[in-house]
Amino acid sequence: MSATMPPRLRMVGGLSDPPDPATVLLVDDDTIDVMAIRRAFKTLRINNNLVTAGDGIEALDRLRGTNGLTKVPRPHIVLLDLSMPRMGGVEFLSELRDDPDLCRTVVFVMTTSAASEDRVRAYQMNIAGYVVKRHSGRSFVDAIGMLRQYWSVIQLPD
Repeated sequence: MSATMPPRLRMVGGLSDPPDPATVLLVDDDTIDVMAIRRAFKTLRINNNLVTAGDGIEALDRLRGTNGLTKVPRPHIVLLDLSMPRMGGVEFLSELRDDPDLCRTVVFVMTTSAASEDRVRAYQMNIAGYVVKRHSGRSFVDAIGMLRQYWSVIQLPD
């Protein structure tokens, strides 16, 4: 058993914080949803760095540290909406999985689409989970709380 803890979500006021908490990249063009997810992090006392991108192109630039954007440090977790301008979630996933430096990135889809074909297509691109967003504050807290539980037991790739 390793003496160091794997990177996890950091909770404010927890008994011990992991040495390298995961940075969360939220890829979503809906400012209301972004604010709701930020509130859910605050409500659940998750203190990880939350970086945002408004579409897949900006997200790839953030993950790669290109076009003047600071590179999102590893380990990182991506929360991804599917429906966005310029480059949507499916196209982003395709680019991500084709990039040898980013292909192991852990991605959770958080979208309003409950369509079976969207879920199947996303899981075919090796996502870690698919959460359907509902526009209410409590549903965001519930979704992020569920993800926090998942993140607390997994080990992320470097």
